[in-house]
Amino acid sequence: MKPDRLSFVAAVCAIFVFGGSEPSRAFDFFGLFGEPEKATPNPETVAYEVSFAGLDGDGALDQNLKDASNSWRLRLESPDAGVGLARRVVADYPRLTDALWANGYFNATVRASVAGVAVSPEGHGVEAAAAAAERYRNAALVPVHFEIDPGPVFKLRHVVVYDARTNAPIDPTLFSRKALGVEPDEPARAAAVRAREAEWVDQLRDKSYPLAKVVSSRPVILHREHAMDVAVTIDPGPRAGIGEVQLSGSSGVDPDVIRSFIYLEEGEPYSPKKLADTRRSVARIEALGGVKVSDGDRLDKNGNLPILVETSERKRHVIGAAAMFSNINGPALRAYWMDRNLFGGGERLRVDLEGGLAYYNNSSAFLAFPHIEASNLVGLAHVGFLKPALWGTRNDLLLDASAVRERTVYYWASYGNFTGAIRHRFSDTASIQGGIEVEGGQFFDAWGLHDYSLLGFPLSGNYDSTDNALAPTRGVRVVGRVTPNVNALPHGVGMVESKGQASAYYALDEDAWRIIAGRVAVGSIVGASIENIPASHRFFAGGGGSVRGYRYKSISPYNGFDFPTGGRSLFEASLEARLRVTQNIGVVPFFDIGAAFSSPWPDFGSTLRAAAGLGLRYYTAIGPIRVDVATPLNPRPVDSRIALFIGIGESF
Repeated sequence: MKPDRLSFVAAVCAIFVFGGSEPSRAFDFFGLFGEPEKATPNPETVAYEVSFAGLDGDGALDQNLKDASNSWRLRLESPDAGVGLARRVVADYPRLTDALWANGYFNATVRASVAGVAVSPEGHGVEAAAAAAERYRNAALVPVHFEIDPGPVFKLRHVVVYDARTNAPIDPTLFSRKALGVEPDEPARAAAVRAREAEWVDQLRDKSYPLAKVVSSRPVILHREHAMDVAVTIDPGPRAGIGEVQLSGSSGVDPDVIRSFIYLEEGEPYSPKKLADTRRSVARIEALGGVKVSDGDRLDKNGNLPILVETSERKRHVIGAAAMFSNINGPALRAYWMDRNLFGGGERLRVDLEGGLAYYNNSSAFLAFPHIEASNLVGLAHVGFLKPALWGTRNDLLLDASAVRERTVYYWASYGNFTGAIRHRFSDTASIQGGIEVEGGQFFDAWGLHDYSLLGFPLSGNYDSTDNALAPTRGVRVVGRVTPNVNALPHGVGMVESKGQASAYYALDEDAWRIIAGRVAVGSIVGASIENIPASHRFFAGGGGSVRGYRYKSISPYNGFDFPTGGRSLFEASLEARLRVTQNIGVVPFFDIGAAFSSPWPDFGSTLRAAAGLGLRYYTAIGPIRVDVATPLNPRPVDSRIALFIGIGESF
């Protein structure tokens, strides 16, 4: 659309939607250009403009005063008469004084004028100011002027906390040393004092005093010293434990299932963190959309505090689809359907279908769209079923069946897989899982075409104390899996597969703007020679979730061939510094190292491939959008100098 045509359409839309602007308001096309700053002179109202002086460029104080001033906030809603404007300005005196005091300016003075006529807090000058304002009607904006002399900012000198039960200073061991201290030259701002009070209550709740509350806060202003002392009285209330857990909402989900995800024990010490962990744990039930965990209003006869868990249900059925393209994996389409509450017990049934085109003529990248041939078609069909809380216990049943056709530069494989397992949840952070796995199919690689079958008994464990699934800032994740496969089926392969990974996250500051994150992964396959191990089970390194800077699955032993064939063991490690620059933008310098080996155990005498790079993060409500640029530090002749990786969520 040409610019002149666009302007014409905008003008027509403005006339059609608004029909004509209000007399005292500037035009704002759909709010695209922000709120208008000034009213418009007109015969029906006394339009005006507001100015503040004397703040010496203090933008924060200027904004606080504007937020407190009705004259400023209502400047686009002009009064009908001059007397209304004058009274509006007079009514701002206490509001502005309160705002100045809240910012620590207890010797501040405020003067106001309307159309050049001074008005006092007592209302003197209102009639003269009203008459002067009327002379501006329909001619110009009435000048409303506030002259502020804030004076010196007062400092917070002493803060004393009293116990309401004894009227004596409260036991200091209930708080951290920092919580009761006062920083030198700390401004005596009301918001800072209120934040301290909230912090004290939070620390008491953390020590199992759930009913703690501030009874009174008595500031003493010392005008000569330009200082403020504060005496705060807090009633800690009785120390309490966790009481009975009461459920409400979600009538369509078996309450025994919900209770199985609640790990609170009646009588254990009360802790807000335990309540937060409970909310997160219950929210893992996919049939539930909202979870609220709150305190009861009084202690029970045992001195414990009842806990209320309120839930709401999500829509039972969901369907989704996606289109993807990668210069490594090619184009693909994906679709899924899910029932979140199949039989009323939070059972999840999910069906996934994916189809795409793989490499063409063994090309390592899609530089042109490939021909559609049967040999290039890849895909996945998967059906997964989860029954949480078998018979109301903390045991979950997991059933998965899939059919897969995959093709890479190094091999292709077609196989079917079925897994049945029982998972036991010890807590919100720890679980173990064991079951049976059957897999069979074909794969083609450097050693030719192979039929194979696997009968395995996987056992895995998981520990996760992190605070966020996609962007953890604190905590530890450890996951390990070992699968003994027995040679009991036709074309069977007997081997033991093992893999483990541990990652840790440490925030260097309270707001988690600077985080150190590290990861180590190891893997091993024993009991079978490399050529008999199904290609999709061998170890490869390289790519976005491995050693960035190297092509996906390109780091592995060659085993006498001119390309990677996969290994029997794996080692990977990564180190990142996740640094936020703004609330939404972050940078991440990182270092990765790793390799796959021919031996059944990592051979650190072999060459480890290393890479370094810099990432950019854009933080959203669903997780960070990740862009990583990496370069190999000890490249091979086939490796590119720069690699780009894009995804959602942190790399580990």
